[in-house]
Amino acid sequence: MLTQEILRKKRDRETLAGDEIEALVEGIAAGSVSEGQIAAFTMAVCLNGLSREETVSLTLAMRNSGEVLNWVGLGLDGPVLDKHSTGGVGDVVSLILGPLVAACGGYVPMISGRGLGHTGGTLDKLESIPGYTVRPDPETFRRTVRKAGVAIIGQTDRLAPADARIYAVRDVTATVESIALLTSSILSKKLAAGLEGLVMDVKTGNGAFLVDPVESIKLARSLVEVAEGAGLPTVACLTDMSQCLAWSAGNAVEVREAIACLRNEPCSPRLRQLTLTLTAELLALSGLAPTVEKGLEKACSALESGFAAERFARMVSHLGGPADLIDHPARHLPTAALVRPVLAAASGWVRSIDTRGLGWAVVELGGGRHRPTDPVDSAVGLTGVTELGREVSVGDPLVLLHARDEESWEAAARRIRAAYEVGEGKPEIPPLVSGKIVGPALP
Repeated sequence: MLTQEILRKKRDRETLAGDEIEALVEGIAAGSVSEGQIAAFTMAVCLNGLSREETVSLTLAMRNSGEVLNWVGLGLDGPVLDKHSTGGVGDVVSLILGPLVAACGGYVPMISGRGLGHTGGTLDKLESIPGYTVRPDPETFRRTVRKAGVAIIGQTDRLAPADARIYAVRDVTATVESIALLTSSILSKKLAAGLEGLVMDVKTGNGAFLVDPVESIKLARSLVEVAEGAGLPTVACLTDMSQCLAWSAGNAVEVREAIACLRNEPCSPRLRQLTLTLTAELLALSGLAPTVEKGLEKACSALESGFAAERFARMVSHLGGPADLIDHPARHLPTAALVRPVLAAASGWVRSIDTRGLGWAVVELGGGRHRPTDPVDSAVGLTGVTELGREVSVGDPLVLLHARDEESWEAAARRIRAAYEVGEGKPEIPPLVSGKIVGPALP
């Protein structure tokens, strides 16, 4: 089957057959399809779209381009579940939700990624934990899932390798935002993990990749429909990213807040609420709870009892981290050399926050990357982030900025001052969860 003929059909808005998509993806994984041809395909899809059936075929072909994990032989006594977020600032939900689902009877083999642009990455956060192995050997990964109930690691070269080639081209050809390509990229990796249920956190607002709520709804609907078409029960929640989700943004600082939440210590109420909401949806979807309401009760109990914290501690220990991290985070997590507040220059209500700007401030500090090869400083970041709708006076701290030196502190502080609009009148706060899309979406 000629690759150029497949490209011609999609260029001319024709529908591709399943075997044509499979042949193209096989060629991408094998290296016989060139980067130029991948670029032609992604641009044609970006401009002309894919049908739901084409997107299902593309997703399954990408899943099948590498290893598909099978958990049958481990004798697990609960469903294999996961969660995925489309990315935001201060989004440390995964580090709490994974252990929480495990404490409620599920098993969570979570394949996570690094920070992208202004958004933080779960792997970067975990790498702030001394000794934690984000790329364990397969046996360690399986053993951790079995014994701790949760293992959060990075993608291996064996899982959905075609996606890695396609994504690298999308990143440099202005085709990242394509709904069909986003859907297939996200779900191919989740399907390769051998899941039985998935909850999607699709963010919208000025700190999300998809700022427009209409586009976020399109993506959420696409994810649910294609996942259902591929045999994976999925629910998607539309959540707000018009402000930092946690009180912190960075790597080690977010791990500290996640641990505080797991220990039932003060943390962002929005972070706690969203984590419990997503967990409840996943428990109901998988049958671990009869309803979402009962799932919420079960999740609250597992969090307040300390069972979720115990699962987190087990995961960290099995993957090489300190066995006492949950009890003594300050003993192990790195701290910045310079910690100083950025102060409000005016009095009034926090009327809006450029959340993307806060994310770029963390990158400016060294807590993220401009290029994939850039090193990451785990210690830097923001804490005490002032929330939308708060009343402040001149001289009140907007954030506590953790920096490695004076120069980076000043650069990040400029971004933070520009990110906050303080004025008269309390603003309307967007709801944390604005909607939900559930399957089955396919007949």
